[in-house]
Amino acid sequence: MAYETLIAVDALRDMLASGADVLVFDCEFDLGDPGKGARVYAAGHIPGARHAHLDEDLASPPDGTNGRHPLPARVALAAWLRAQGLRKGQQVVACDSSGGAWAARLWWLLRWLGHAPVAVLDGGKPAWIAAGLPLEAGGVPPAASGDFEPGEPLVPTPVSARQVLRNIDEQAAQVLDARDPSRFAGNPNSLDPVAGHIPGARNRFFRDNLGPDGRFRPATELAAEFAALLGGAPAILQCGSGVTACHNALAMAIAGLPAGRLYPGSWSEWIADPARPVETGTGTDPEPLPST
Repeated sequence: MAYETLIAVDALRDMLASGADVLVFDCEFDLGDPGKGARVYAAGHIPGARHAHLDEDLASPPDGTNGRHPLPARVALAAWLRAQGLRKGQQVVACDSSGGAWAARLWWLLRWLGHAPVAVLDGGKPAWIAAGLPLEAGGVPPAASGDFEPGEPLVPTPVSARQVLRNIDEQAAQVLDARDPSRFAGNPNSLDPVAGHIPGARNRFFRDNLGPDGRFRPATELAAEFAALLGGAPAILQCGSGVTACHNALAMAIAGLPAGRLYPGSWSEWIADPARPVETGTGTDPEPLPST
């Protein structure tokens, strides 16, 4: 059985115990301390998991105009995945300790490369630990190079800032912003040099996709809430830098809704050009975990 959205802790445990062909990536990351994820990974990760660093592996270097986490080049990302041992058709599982905030980025990227069997561990490492399952410390041995090659994308073509700007007038799609409500409203914060949101955007904080236990909420609830926000329009998904927008993409896939188009540069690219319009208002106090 292939998993293409979520995988439960018990299912991953059974796959690993049976020696099934599965490749696990630990996507731990901290916006305020980019080296912390690697340290947390080294201190304890799901046995056999490899570390995927958001800045170094799941993004290309920013140039000041293209957002904080530009998409990596497809060729470079595919080469890195092969170096981690990824093979054609192999089940991939991505996890973190932040409700899938970072793991969903790898999920989206692999689908962008045409790889269907990729899932996020529902509940992440906290659910693994709560189930009494072991972690291992240190790194993992170098992998034999895999044979993965990118194929046709399984996600819609990403949109550019120019297309998002044009959409403000055309209103052909609804922009959904995954940042917390305070940042969306335009309250001062440490991440956004210019506060606010894209005119016409609606706020869908990625944390709202999760229940109190850190697992994704039922598909029917997600479907109803996204449908209410979209009103029948297709979605453009953005956040601070195109990372937690992927969490909303995953939630929409769980809900069985048509896939939205990712705006990879997101707010950090949008505000790099002062000519682009900014809107403020409609916010609440932020949640503890910032979106990126």
